[in-house]
Amino acid sequence: MTRRRILFLCNANSARSLMGEALLRHLAGDRFEAFSAGSEPDRPHDMALAALHKQGIDTQGLASKSLEAFAGERFDTVIVLCDKARQACRDWTGEVDERLDWDIRDPRLIEREQAYEQVLQEIRHRLQLWLDAQH
Repeated sequence: MTRRRILFLCNANSARSLMGEALLRHLAGDRFEAFSAGSEPDRPHDMALAALHKQGIDTQGLASKSLEAFAGERFDTVIVLCDKARQACRDWTGEVDERLDWDIRDPRLIEREQAYEQVLQEIRHRLQLWLDAQH
């Protein structure tokens, strides 16, 4: 069985999209290949990594990447996690079968551990609902 390719996208690829990538690998890595990118990539945020570790989710190999790194690639689903990244998608040259827009607030605006943990829970909730519909 071929695993479906999923790309999580946000502006910095330092928190939300990295959380989505790690969480999907954790929940359904046998069914999906998870990737993440940013329209303006930054480094992985320490509080995002801490929130993942606290939930027992592996962060090995997580790195911020540019959306251009995936130019010309094909994905089954792209999950856009912020409005800024939604704009960048318009110019992206990759192929996608389905695009989902989940506008999740940026925890970097609050800069408290609790904000990152809440964002991780919101992504987990939406991802679980989406996974349940994928049968």
